[in-house]
Amino acid sequence: MPEEEFHTSASKPESVAPGAARAAANEALKDGPRGALVIAACAVGLLFAAWLLFYFVLFMSRGHVG
Repeated sequence: MPEEEFHTSASKPESVAPGAARAAANEALKDGPRGALVIAACAVGLLFAAWLLFYFVLFMSRGHVG
């Protein structure tokens, strides 16, 4: 029989979602951190690419200053 956890912190019992078995929850959350890291890496990569674009297009086009 799967282990279920029930939470009663809501004001109405019908507003509480039914509990999930621990194995099912672990299976669903197995790839969560990897996906978050992929999304964060893509965001940082796009930010870095935009910074390089600004650097080479705006600042390098002015030439040597000084």
